[in-house]
Amino acid sequence: MKEEIDSFQKSYRRFTRYFSIEPKEGKRTKMAITKIHPIKSTLNFAIDYITDTDKTDEKALVSAHLCHPITAHTKFIKTRKDANTSGSVLARHLIQSFYPGETTSEKAHQIGMELCRKILKDEYQYVLSTHVDKGHIHNHIIFNNVNSKTGKCYQSNKRSYHQIRFQSDTLCKENNLSVIDEYYEAYKRKYKTKGKSWYENEHHKRGTSWKSKLQFDIDRLIKQSKDWDEFLSKMTAQGYEIKQGKHIAFRHKDKERFTRAKTIGEDYTEEKIKERILESTNTRSTKPKSRVKKIIDVESNPKVKESKGYEFWAKKHNLKVMADSVLFLFFQGIKSVAQLDVLIQERANKRQELQEKIKLIDDKSDQLATVMEHAHTIKQFKEIYKYHKDNPNDKQFENEYSREIALYKVAATDLLETYKKLPDTKELLNELDSIQEKKNTLMKEYSESKTNMDDLFVIRKNFEQYMGKEMER
Repeated sequence: MKEEIDSFQKSYRRFTRYFSIEPKEGKRTKMAITKIHPIKSTLNFAIDYITDTDKTDEKALVSAHLCHPITAHTKFIKTRKDANTSGSVLARHLIQSFYPGETTSEKAHQIGMELCRKILKDEYQYVLSTHVDKGHIHNHIIFNNVNSKTGKCYQSNKRSYHQIRFQSDTLCKENNLSVIDEYYEAYKRKYKTKGKSWYENEHHKRGTSWKSKLQFDIDRLIKQSKDWDEFLSKMTAQGYEIKQGKHIAFRHKDKERFTRAKTIGEDYTEEKIKERILESTNTRSTKPKSRVKKIIDVESNPKVKESKGYEFWAKKHNLKVMADSVLFLFFQGIKSVAQLDVLIQERANKRQELQEKIKLIDDKSDQLATVMEHAHTIKQFKEIYKYHKDNPNDKQFENEYSREIALYKVAATDLLETYKKLPDTKELLNELDSIQEKKNTLMKEYSESKTNMDDLFVIRKNFEQYMGKEMER
């Protein structure tokens, strides 16, 4: 029996993550709902654990529906037998956590009961307990995997999980508890890709990451494709097998498994890739093209020596090119090669200024992104740090939340160097959007400047070649 208990507790510790939280602007962070944990064995020990006397204020914070906490596991099994259910999952274990000091144990228990009513609809047997033995209050809910009215099994998937999250958020708002920071979430969608593991990040830095290669190929082929079908065709030609469905995935011929493109970042879902292809196509169609062609060196070109016809065409081509070059300069107000050299230098200086402005914007964006992350971290772990500071002798809490406490300290120290108070995430996002618009304008100007510079260099080379040959003659 001891082995079974140890097995359950080990599994429980591996599963449990109390603070999987996302904050709301200007408020506290949201109460967390962790993943639903399937119980396939040791059901009685699991219920005994969550209803432990020391953890539940002498079992004052224990409730049950359609069963009694002491005999709940037998009731669960009987319901399964009556429904003739043979699935491996006996029950589901849900954990609902609260920040220290955010709510009372009685209120937490009440919220847990309301959550059960919303997600289980009085159709499932369950045991609810509220634990108060640690630095934070949290609910445990174990409910039968079989519906007592229909006899059908509970469908645990992303949809049902998000329904639980939605109901939890609603309860948070109704009870004046913290909810999600919509501005930080918007920032993540716009400016931040999904986090990488340490291993993957190291390879990303060296350019050897599999996801980095996939990202590189997708980015490159988006620019080369006129539509979705051409993009898929080009990815296939690069050695990728493509699996289309709810989430598009790619598997290179050198890899064993498929990789969902969305794991790279928000810009790599099928919808976003299609949008980017359309955007790239429109950009290519409107991108300014060089208006000046190059002079053909009639004396050294091998085709000229091989064909009199080609020689005649080349000389005719050169006359037209020089006429176009002169007209181009005329409309620029340039009347001599010396003036052309001055203009080239001026345009070169302008390009350098644009590059420096874009670099400053990139630096500012990186700075604001860091501030946004620090602000998020502070709001996310504020109550944890506050409890730690008010209870320095609670070593169990300190050990459990050492990472969160350390992150809070680093973020707070860095922000204090620039800000007197915690920055508003809405204002940070607005500032990021504003400078991004400036960058887009500068990038367009830089692109046009580059095209113009290319034209000027070609014209300068044409004059050097053509006029030099004419003077020799």
